[in-house]
Amino acid sequence: MTRIAALTLEQAPTASRTALEGVQKGLGFIPNAFKTMAHAPAALNGYLALAQALGKSSLSVAEREVVALATSEVNGCDYCIAAHSFFGSKAGLNAGDIQQARSGSLSAVATLARQITESRGQLSDGQLAAAHEAGLSDSKIIEVVAQVTLLTLTNYLNNIAGTAIDFPPSAQ
Repeated sequence: MTRIAALTLEQAPTASRTALEGVQKGLGFIPNAFKTMAHAPAALNGYLALAQALGKSSLSVAEREVVALATSEVNGCDYCIAAHSFFGSKAGLNAGDIQQARSGSLSAVATLARQITESRGQLSDGQLAAAHEAGLSDSKIIEVVAQVTLLTLTNYLNNIAGTAIDFPPSAQ
């Protein structure tokens, strides 16, 4: 049940409209997560700015989707699991890859994202050493942390708001 309403473009505060129009232009529609975040223009614009910056990181599109899936699974966000299963398939992940990303077993990036989320950022020395041994540089590790942070914002918001899923349901 929706607890915070998704706003239409016309209902959104003026300070959110340009951002929502940009999302619509980029995706062809405005997902309910953004329509919900539009209640708080600073949050919406901050989220989009961080997402844009992370789009220039060394993480590939597929790796960013892997982080999103692992993080969203741990945080129990059905909305983000559906959205990132959809986007992950567009980035070349098959159904098996998506399931392995969610469980943290697809790659070192998936494992690290899941460990960061489960531990709330309190990785053990052994976990950090394993990430390095798997070939993740300090730079890549920091980018995974940033991507987990971005996803945690939408995970928590969608869980609190009860955002209606407007993506095809994910294969469970």
